[in-house]
Amino acid sequence: MIITLDNIYNITCENTKINYEKLTIIINNFLISKNLKVSDIGVIYINRGPGSFAGVRNSLSIVKAFNIVKKIDFYCYSLKDFSGEDDVSYENIPNLCNKFKIKKNLINPIYIS
Repeated sequence: MIITLDNIYNITCENTKINYEKLTIIINNFLISKNLKVSDIGVIYINRGPGSFAGVRNSLSIVKAFNIVKKIDFYCYSLKDFSGEDDVSYENIPNLCNKFKIKKNLINPIYIS
């Protein structure tokens, strides 16, 4: 999902075991389809789990790469961080991260055991 001042864009992809191999291609194609560039991204919000080890690890690795190479800050959250909140829609994640004081650039993954 991409949230701009004027629009909200989202896509869904078939859940396959090889998505981790093509995640950067999926992201790039999504940006191109909306006439956006990586340089247009100001902040990334990423769900840190729970999830499979490979899925969470790969997603967080890509976000960390954006942070290192493009200096894009990120917030890693879990929906459990917002327990008791009524509006836990993805569109509201930036507001919830502010409200619940989720720390910037901190990775603390939650894996399914």
